[in-house]
Amino acid sequence: MRRDSVEIDTYPDSVPAVSGTDETGNRKSDKKSTRLTPPQQEIIDQLGAPRRHRPEFGADSGRQLRQALDDNLGPLLEELRADETLRVSKYLLNTVFGCERRFMAVDGSPFEWSAPTARGSIVHKAIEIMVNSRREPYPSDVVDDAMDRLGENADGLGDFLRSCTATERSELRAEAVERVTRFSDCFPPLEPRWRPVTETRLRYEHPSYRMVMSGRPDLALGRPDGTVAGRVLFDFKTGSFSPTHRDDLRLYALMEAMAVLPPRLLVTYYLDQGKFMPEEVTEDLLYSTVARIVAGTERIIQLRKSRREPDVIPGPACRWCPVRPDCEEGLRYLDEDSGDDFTAWAEP
Repeated sequence: MRRDSVEIDTYPDSVPAVSGTDETGNRKSDKKSTRLTPPQQEIIDQLGAPRRHRPEFGADSGRQLRQALDDNLGPLLEELRADETLRVSKYLLNTVFGCERRFMAVDGSPFEWSAPTARGSIVHKAIEIMVNSRREPYPSDVVDDAMDRLGENADGLGDFLRSCTATERSELRAEAVERVTRFSDCFPPLEPRWRPVTETRLRYEHPSYRMVMSGRPDLALGRPDGTVAGRVLFDFKTGSFSPTHRDDLRLYALMEAMAVLPPRLLVTYYLDQGKFMPEEVTEDLLYSTVARIVAGTERIIQLRKSRREPDVIPGPACRWCPVRPDCEEGLRYLDEDSGDDFTAWAEP
Protein backbone atom coordinates (compact mmCIF):
# COMPACT_ATOMS: atom_id res chain seq x y z
CA MET A 1 0.00 0.00 0.00
CA ARG A 2 1.54 3.27 -1.09
CA ARG A 3 1.60 6.01 1.52
CA ASP A 4 2.40 8.95 -0.72
CA SER A 5 -1.07 8.87 -2.29
CA VAL A 6 -3.64 8.02 0.33
CA GLU A 7 -7.08 6.67 -0.52
CA ILE A 8 -10.16 6.32 1.64
CA ASP A 9 -10.32 2.75 2.96
CA THR A 10 -12.96 0.93 4.94
CA TYR A 11 -12.21 1.55 8.58
CA PRO A 12 -11.34 -1.59 10.60
CA ASP A 13 -14.02 -2.87 12.94
CA SER A 14 -13.51 -2.78 16.68
CA VAL A 15 -11.38 -5.60 18.06
CA PRO A 16 -11.61 -6.50 21.78
CA ALA A 17 -8.54 -5.86 23.86
CA VAL A 18 -6.65 -8.61 25.73
CA SER A 19 -7.70 -9.62 29.23
CA GLY A 20 -5.70 -8.41 32.21
CA THR A 21 -2.60 -10.59 32.40
CA ASP A 22 0.96 -10.43 33.63
CA GLU A 23 4.08 -10.69 31.48
CA THR A 24 3.77 -14.51 31.37
CA GLY A 25 0.19 -14.36 30.15
CA ASN A 26 -1.35 -15.39 33.46
CA ARG A 27 -4.22 -13.45 34.97
CA LYS A 28 -3.07 -10.88 37.50
CA SER A 29 -4.25 -11.24 41.05
CA ASP A 30 -5.59 -8.03 42.52
CA LYS A 31 -6.57 -7.88 46.16
CA LYS A 32 -8.84 -4.93 45.38
CA SER A 33 -10.71 -6.79 42.63
CA THR A 34 -13.35 -8.08 45.07
CA ARG A 35 -14.25 -4.47 45.81
CA LEU A 36 -14.80 -3.60 42.17
CA THR A 37 -18.17 -3.65 40.50
CA PRO A 38 -18.52 -6.03 37.52
CA PRO A 39 -18.33 -3.16 34.97
CA GLN A 40 -15.19 -1.83 36.69
CA GLN A 41 -13.55 -5.25 36.59
CA GLU A 42 -14.54 -5.68 32.95
CA ILE A 43 -12.74 -2.44 32.02
CA ILE A 44 -9.59 -3.51 33.85
CA ASP A 45 -9.71 -6.89 32.10
CA GLN A 46 -10.04 -5.24 28.69
CA LEU A 47 -7.34 -2.66 29.31
CA GLY A 48 -4.75 -5.08 30.67
CA ALA A 49 -2.26 -6.41 28.13
CA PRO A 50 1.31 -7.69 28.62
CA ARG A 51 4.00 -5.90 26.67
CA ARG A 52 4.34 -8.77 24.19
CA HIS A 53 0.68 -8.37 23.20
CA ARG A 54 0.95 -4.65 22.49
CA PRO A 55 1.53 -3.31 18.97
CA GLU A 56 4.92 -1.98 17.99
CA PHE A 57 5.32 0.82 15.48
CA GLY A 58 8.37 1.93 13.54
CA ALA A 59 10.48 4.66 15.06
CA ASP A 60 9.70 6.87 12.06
CA SER A 61 5.99 6.05 11.87
CA GLY A 62 4.98 9.47 13.16
CA ARG A 63 7.22 11.24 10.68
CA GLN A 64 5.82 9.19 7.79
CA LEU A 65 2.24 9.92 8.81
CA ARG A 66 2.99 13.62 9.07
CA GLN A 67 4.70 13.57 5.67
CA ALA A 68 1.68 11.85 4.08
CA LEU A 69 -0.66 14.42 5.59
CA ASP A 70 1.57 17.37 4.68
CA ASP A 71 2.02 16.22 1.07
CA ASN A 72 -1.63 15.43 0.40
CA LEU A 73 -2.91 18.66 1.97
CA GLY A 74 -0.36 20.92 0.26
CA PRO A 75 -2.06 21.27 -3.16
CA LEU A 76 -5.47 21.80 -1.52
CA LEU A 77 -4.26 24.57 0.77
CA GLU A 78 -2.86 26.51 -2.18
CA GLU A 79 -6.49 27.48 -2.82
CA LEU A 80 -6.41 29.60 0.34
CA ARG A 81 -5.17 33.17 0.56
CA ALA A 82 -1.71 33.66 1.99
CA ASP A 83 -3.20 35.19 5.14
CA GLU A 84 -5.99 32.57 5.44
CA THR A 85 -5.80 29.73 7.96
CA LEU A 86 -8.17 26.77 7.87
CA ARG A 87 -8.99 25.54 11.38
CA VAL A 88 -10.11 21.93 11.30
CA SER A 89 -11.80 20.11 14.17
CA LYS A 90 -13.70 16.87 14.63
CA TYR A 91 -16.97 18.83 14.52
CA LEU A 92 -16.10 20.49 11.22
CA LEU A 93 -15.14 17.18 9.61
CA ASN A 94 -18.20 15.36 10.91
CA THR A 95 -20.46 18.14 9.64
CA VAL A 96 -18.99 18.31 6.13
CA PHE A 97 -19.19 14.52 5.77
CA GLY A 98 -22.89 14.72 6.53
CA CYS A 99 -25.32 16.81 4.51
CA GLU A 100 -23.38 19.53 2.70
CA ARG A 101 -26.41 21.81 2.57
CA ARG A 102 -26.59 21.67 6.35
CA PHE A 103 -22.83 22.29 6.53
CA MET A 104 -23.23 25.49 4.52
CA ALA A 105 -26.11 26.60 6.75
CA VAL A 106 -24.20 26.18 10.02
CA ASP A 107 -20.65 26.94 8.85
CA GLY A 108 -19.38 30.07 10.52
CA SER A 109 -22.43 30.42 12.75
CA PRO A 110 -21.79 30.83 16.48
CA PHE A 111 -22.40 27.68 18.49
CA GLU A 112 -25.75 27.75 20.25
CA TRP A 113 -25.72 26.19 23.69
CA SER A 114 -28.62 24.06 24.83
CA ALA A 115 -29.41 21.99 27.91
CA PRO A 116 -28.05 18.73 26.38
CA THR A 117 -24.76 20.29 25.21
CA ALA A 118 -24.32 22.14 28.50
CA ARG A 119 -25.00 18.93 30.40
CA GLY A 120 -22.29 17.15 28.43
CA SER A 121 -19.74 19.85 29.23
CA ILE A 122 -20.67 19.80 32.90
CA VAL A 123 -20.26 16.03 33.07
CA HIS A 124 -16.88 16.16 31.31
CA LYS A 125 -15.64 18.88 33.67
CA ALA A 126 -16.91 16.99 36.71
CA ILE A 127 -15.10 13.83 35.63
CA GLU A 128 -11.92 15.86 35.08
CA ILE A 129 -12.18 17.18 38.64
CA MET A 130 -12.93 13.70 40.00
CA VAL A 131 -10.01 12.06 38.19
CA ASN A 132 -7.53 14.67 39.44
CA SER A 133 -8.80 14.82 43.02
CA ARG A 134 -6.59 13.35 45.76
CA ARG A 135 -9.66 12.38 47.74
CA GLU A 136 -12.73 10.40 46.71
CA PRO A 137 -15.30 13.15 46.14
CA TYR A 138 -19.03 12.64 45.89
CA PRO A 139 -20.52 12.99 42.40
CA SER A 140 -22.80 15.81 43.54
CA ASP A 141 -19.82 17.76 44.89
CA VAL A 142 -17.79 17.56 41.67
CA VAL A 143 -20.85 18.49 39.62
CA ASP A 144 -21.38 21.56 41.81
CA ASP A 145 -17.71 22.48 41.40
CA ALA A 146 -17.94 21.99 37.64
CA MET A 147 -21.05 24.14 37.30
CA ASP A 148 -19.48 26.90 39.40
CA ARG A 149 -16.24 26.86 37.39
CA LEU A 150 -17.97 26.78 34.00
CA GLY A 151 -20.47 29.41 35.05
CA GLU A 152 -17.64 31.84 35.83
CA ASN A 153 -16.19 31.65 32.32
CA ALA A 154 -16.65 34.55 29.92
CA ASP A 155 -17.79 32.35 27.04
CA GLY A 156 -20.97 30.98 25.51
CA LEU A 157 -21.38 28.22 28.06
CA GLY A 158 -20.84 30.60 30.94
CA ASP A 159 -23.47 32.94 29.51
CA PHE A 160 -25.89 30.05 29.07
CA LEU A 161 -25.46 28.82 32.65
CA ARG A 162 -25.84 32.31 34.08
CA SER A 163 -29.06 32.76 32.10
CA CYS A 164 -30.63 29.54 33.42
CA THR A 165 -33.40 29.79 35.97
CA ALA A 166 -33.05 28.08 39.33
CA THR A 167 -35.27 25.25 38.10
CA GLU A 168 -33.25 24.81 34.90
CA ARG A 169 -30.01 24.70 36.89
CA SER A 170 -31.51 22.10 39.22
CA GLU A 171 -32.53 19.94 36.28
CA LEU A 172 -29.08 20.24 34.70
CA ARG A 173 -27.47 19.37 38.03
CA ALA A 174 -29.67 16.31 38.52
CA GLU A 175 -28.93 14.99 35.03
CA ALA A 176 -25.19 15.59 35.43
CA VAL A 177 -25.06 13.96 38.88
CA GLU A 178 -26.80 10.90 37.45
CA ARG A 179 -24.18 10.46 34.75
CA VAL A 180 -21.19 11.18 36.97
CA THR A 181 -22.54 8.67 39.48
CA ARG A 182 -22.77 6.13 36.67
CA PHE A 183 -19.15 6.87 35.76
CA SER A 184 -18.10 6.37 39.39
CA ASP A 185 -19.98 3.07 39.59
CA CYS A 186 -18.79 1.67 36.27
CA PHE A 187 -15.28 3.09 35.76
CA PRO A 188 -12.47 1.75 37.99
CA PRO A 189 -10.61 4.13 40.31
CA LEU A 190 -7.56 5.45 38.47
CA GLU A 191 -4.19 4.63 40.00
CA PRO A 192 -1.27 7.09 39.65
CA ARG A 193 0.89 4.40 38.01
CA TRP A 194 -1.55 4.40 35.09
CA ARG A 195 -0.50 8.02 34.41
CA PRO A 196 -4.01 9.41 33.90
CA VAL A 197 -4.18 12.72 32.04
CA THR A 198 -7.42 14.56 31.29
CA GLU A 199 -8.03 16.82 28.30
CA THR A 200 -4.67 16.19 26.65
CA ARG A 201 -4.06 18.95 24.09
CA LEU A 202 -3.21 17.64 20.62
CA ARG A 203 -2.34 19.81 17.64
CA TYR A 204 -1.21 19.57 14.03
CA GLU A 205 -0.03 22.51 11.93
CA HIS A 206 0.70 22.29 8.22
CA PRO A 207 4.16 23.58 7.18
CA SER A 208 2.48 26.29 5.10
CA TYR A 209 0.74 27.58 8.26
CA ARG A 210 -2.50 27.58 6.29
CA MET A 211 -4.13 24.80 8.30
CA VAL A 212 -4.34 24.01 12.00
CA MET A 213 -6.03 20.97 13.51
CA SER A 214 -6.55 20.40 17.21
CA GLY A 215 -8.43 18.21 19.65
CA ARG A 216 -8.53 16.97 23.22
CA PRO A 217 -9.40 13.40 24.23
CA ASP A 218 -11.19 13.25 27.56
CA LEU A 219 -8.73 10.87 29.20
CA ALA A 220 -5.39 9.24 28.40
CA LEU A 221 -3.95 6.30 30.34
CA GLY A 222 -0.54 4.64 30.11
CA ARG A 223 2.52 5.54 28.08
CA PRO A 224 4.59 4.09 25.25
CA ASP A 225 7.62 1.92 26.00
CA GLY A 226 10.15 2.77 23.33
CA THR A 227 8.38 1.91 20.09
CA VAL A 228 5.82 -0.34 21.82
CA ALA A 229 2.45 1.38 22.08
CA GLY A 230 1.01 1.70 25.57
CA ARG A 231 -1.31 4.71 25.70
CA VAL A 232 -5.10 4.36 25.69
CA LEU A 233 -7.28 7.31 24.65
CA PHE A 234 -10.84 7.70 25.94
CA ASP A 235 -13.78 9.79 24.84
CA PHE A 236 -16.77 9.96 27.20
CA LYS A 237 -20.20 10.37 25.62
CA THR A 238 -23.37 11.40 27.43
CA GLY A 239 -25.67 10.65 24.49
CA SER A 240 -26.26 7.59 22.37
CA PHE A 241 -24.14 5.98 19.68
CA SER A 242 -23.17 7.93 16.57
CA PRO A 243 -21.01 6.64 13.70
CA THR A 244 -18.84 9.75 14.07
CA HIS A 245 -17.66 8.88 17.59
CA ARG A 246 -14.99 6.47 16.36
CA ASP A 247 -13.82 9.03 13.82
CA ASP A 248 -13.31 11.52 16.66
CA LEU A 249 -10.93 9.16 18.47
CA ARG A 250 -9.13 8.21 15.26
CA LEU A 251 -8.40 11.90 14.70
CA TYR A 252 -6.89 12.09 18.20
CA ALA A 253 -4.90 8.91 17.55
CA LEU A 254 -3.33 10.39 14.41
CA MET A 255 -2.27 13.58 16.18
CA GLU A 256 -0.88 11.53 19.08
CA ALA A 257 1.00 9.35 16.59
CA MET A 258 2.57 12.37 14.90
CA ALA A 259 3.55 13.89 18.25
CA VAL A 260 4.89 10.83 20.11
CA LEU A 261 3.80 7.33 19.05
CA PRO A 262 0.44 5.83 18.06
CA PRO A 263 -1.72 4.80 21.02
CA ARG A 264 -2.52 1.12 21.34
CA LEU A 265 -6.24 1.43 21.99
CA LEU A 266 -9.14 3.85 21.48
CA VAL A 267 -12.16 3.66 23.77
CA THR A 268 -15.54 5.33 23.42
CA TYR A 269 -17.29 5.12 26.79
CA TYR A 270 -21.04 5.74 26.92
CA LEU A 271 -21.90 7.05 30.38
CA ASP A 272 -25.65 6.51 30.03
CA GLN A 273 -25.13 2.82 29.32
CA GLY A 274 -21.87 2.11 31.12
CA LYS A 275 -20.74 0.74 27.75
CA PHE A 276 -17.09 0.28 26.84
CA MET A 277 -16.35 0.23 23.07
CA PRO A 278 -12.66 -0.37 22.27
CA GLU A 279 -10.82 -0.25 18.97
CA GLU A 280 -7.22 -1.28 18.37
CA VAL A 281 -4.92 1.14 16.56
CA THR A 282 -3.23 -0.09 13.40
CA GLU A 283 -1.14 1.54 10.73
CA ASP A 284 -3.96 1.16 8.20
CA LEU A 285 -6.40 2.87 10.57
CA LEU A 286 -4.06 5.84 10.90
CA TYR A 287 -3.54 6.19 7.15
CA SER A 288 -7.29 5.92 6.53
CA THR A 289 -7.64 8.81 8.99
CA VAL A 290 -5.11 10.80 6.98
CA ALA A 291 -7.25 10.12 3.91
CA ARG A 292 -10.43 11.21 5.69
CA ILE A 293 -8.84 14.50 6.76
CA VAL A 294 -7.60 15.17 3.23
CA ALA A 295 -11.02 14.37 1.72
CA GLY A 296 -12.79 16.50 4.31
CA THR A 297 -10.44 19.42 3.78
CA GLU A 298 -11.04 19.26 0.04
CA ARG A 299 -14.81 19.35 0.59
CA ILE A 300 -14.58 22.28 3.00
CA ILE A 301 -12.49 24.36 0.63
CA GLN A 302 -14.63 23.52 -2.40
CA LEU A 303 -17.84 24.47 -0.62
CA ARG A 304 -16.50 27.64 0.98
CA LYS A 305 -15.02 28.76 -2.33
CA SER A 306 -18.30 27.91 -4.14
CA ARG A 307 -16.49 25.52 -6.48
CA ARG A 308 -19.64 23.37 -6.64
CA GLU A 309 -23.16 23.08 -5.30
CA PRO A 310 -23.55 21.34 -1.94
CA ASP A 311 -24.95 17.80 -1.98
CA VAL A 312 -28.09 17.07 0.00
CA ILE A 313 -27.82 13.94 2.14
CA PRO A 314 -30.93 13.43 4.27
CA GLY A 315 -30.41 11.68 7.59
CA PRO A 316 -31.08 11.83 11.33
CA ALA A 317 -29.49 15.31 11.50
CA CYS A 318 -32.47 16.65 9.52
CA ARG A 319 -34.34 16.83 12.81
CA TRP A 320 -32.27 19.81 14.01
CA CYS A 321 -31.14 21.24 10.69
CA PRO A 322 -31.77 25.03 10.42
CA VAL A 323 -32.84 24.73 6.76
CA ARG A 324 -35.33 21.92 7.43
CA PRO A 325 -38.47 24.07 6.76
CA ASP A 326 -37.26 24.82 3.21
CA CYS A 327 -35.60 21.47 2.42
CA GLU A 328 -37.85 19.18 0.40
CA GLU A 329 -35.47 16.23 0.67
CA GLY A 330 -35.16 16.59 4.43
CA LEU A 331 -38.89 16.95 4.99
CA ARG A 332 -39.58 13.95 2.79
CA TYR A 333 -37.03 11.92 4.72
CA LEU A 334 -38.61 12.83 8.05
CA ASP A 335 -42.10 12.07 6.78
CA GLU A 336 -41.19 8.62 5.53
CA ASP A 337 -41.35 5.64 7.83
CA SER A 338 -37.67 4.84 7.32
CA GLY A 339 -37.32 2.80 10.48
CA ASP A 340 -34.43 4.97 11.71
CA ASP A 341 -34.21 5.59 15.43
CA PHE A 342 -33.51 9.32 15.44
CA THR A 343 -32.68 9.24 19.13
CA ALA A 344 -29.71 7.01 18.33
CA TRP A 345 -27.71 9.85 16.81
CA ALA A 346 -27.25 12.67 19.25
CA GLU A 347 -27.04 16.25 18.03
CA PRO A 348 -23.37 17.29 17.80
